[in-house]
Amino acid sequence: MKPCLANARCTPLGLIIAAGLALAPACVRADTDSAPTWMRANADLRLGYETVKLPGDEHMGLVGTSYLAELTPGLCVGPAVYGAISGKRGGLFTVGAEAALCTVLVGPLSLEAGLYVGGGGGGSAPVGGGLMLRPHADLLWDFGGYRAGVSVSNVRFPSGQINSTQFGLVFGMNTEFTYLPSGRTPEPFGGSGRTGVGFDRILAVAGAYRPGTGTLGVSGAPLSSQIGYVGTRADRFYTPNFYGGLEASGAASGGAAGYAEFLGTLGAEWALVPDRFTLGGRVALGMGGGGNIPVGGGLLGKAALDAALRLSRNVSLNLEGGWAKAPQGSFSAPFASLALRWDLDHPQGQPTQFTREEFAGGIEAYHLAARKSGPPQSLQNVTFKFNRFVSPLFYVTGQVHSAYAGGAGAYSVGLVGAGAQTHLGERLLVGAELLAGAAGGGGVDTSGGAIVQPMAYVGYDLTHSLSLRLGAGKVKAKSGGLDSTVVDLTLAFAFGVASRP
Repeated sequence: MKPCLANARCTPLGLIIAAGLALAPACVRADTDSAPTWMRANADLRLGYETVKLPGDEHMGLVGTSYLAELTPGLCVGPAVYGAISGKRGGLFTVGAEAALCTVLVGPLSLEAGLYVGGGGGGSAPVGGGLMLRPHADLLWDFGGYRAGVSVSNVRFPSGQINSTQFGLVFGMNTEFTYLPSGRTPEPFGGSGRTGVGFDRILAVAGAYRPGTGTLGVSGAPLSSQIGYVGTRADRFYTPNFYGGLEASGAASGGAAGYAEFLGTLGAEWALVPDRFTLGGRVALGMGGGGNIPVGGGLLGKAALDAALRLSRNVSLNLEGGWAKAPQGSFSAPFASLALRWDLDHPQGQPTQFTREEFAGGIEAYHLAARKSGPPQSLQNVTFKFNRFVSPLFYVTGQVHSAYAGGAGAYSVGLVGAGAQTHLGERLLVGAELLAGAAGGGGVDTSGGAIVQPMAYVGYDLTHSLSLRLGAGKVKAKSGGLDSTVVDLTLAFAFGVASRP
């Protein structure tokens, strides 16, 4: 694992390039005119913490998580999320791309230099349009599969008022990314273990928080008695009964548009009726905030019990109930959710089932997005997308969008949906997708937060795996004033994975 130092000047074109670098490993070395074969790349799951200084001598604890994959020896790129977990700015999140270069100094000691570029905001922090830059240098010690060390970084919002240099702590876990370039032509997989990013299942979640009567929001006004949210979760099993994962959700109703949470989770489950019914529980810890929810510095914890009924070999219905609490704020509420769970990989058996997936990233622009106050204005988002094909033509998708320009810092979007894609000849492709989810923040008028976004796109394959895509569509809030034309430019990395059917 050898992660990049990049230019600190970031224009919209620079964001496209950075997002394209974040798509997937080895795109620069994997694609030739010869037939694709299974490839393997190093990857690093990274967690960091630092204290950022804001104007007025205010301090904010910032956590960063990233998934960096090695493109070539010494160069790694990947998606990353940064968010507040202490101080007074709970709800500040940014989503973007990170790149890093690594040099081994001596033995297990290495030096990394890199740059994060992303968009977001929240917590009423002075982020301007939302563009965040974070150049950094890390000194790391390799313990064999795990690395830990210290970092020095500069966190800067060029159009806002945050510009802070600080030391921090970094922890990394080495993993592996095995894939088949393009993924359009199946090829037998002769290895063992997981391919792709290694998750065993994903969940599409809809739920609600029930704050107590009289619970006040950040504004001092009472919160709604029910705050609906939608989100996704991805799990990986470490033993037949114990798993870990990641989850992300956003408010879709209840007047809390702009609320979002990003959490890591640990859980366990046991089958009461083999292959039919399971019971379990989990805990989660991470970042939450925005949408007038009083989370204090942003640290959020959850505990829950759940039951799952298997509907078919790969699909289950999951019912969950539990409690969420922000230790540094006054938010504390029971919640319940219903999820559709899709098994990607089963614990036993030989990986013989072949599936195509895509990572994509780029930018999009809204034309005259309605605001809660003042006239409509255009805004620009950085976007990340993950597509998994359920047939040669159709796919399901999960997406995160976050503002980096247009006076809408803190505007964030989470979407799920379905799409169709086909090639017209060897390199030209066309596609369309229908998306729905939650959006809010940054003064954009999304009312409760629920939105829909139909899109169509045309693309051109640059290599076996890498394609450039131009899309257009519409974004509309269910009950707010947002109703805008959307155009986007995306770089997509397509690859194949093998799973246990």
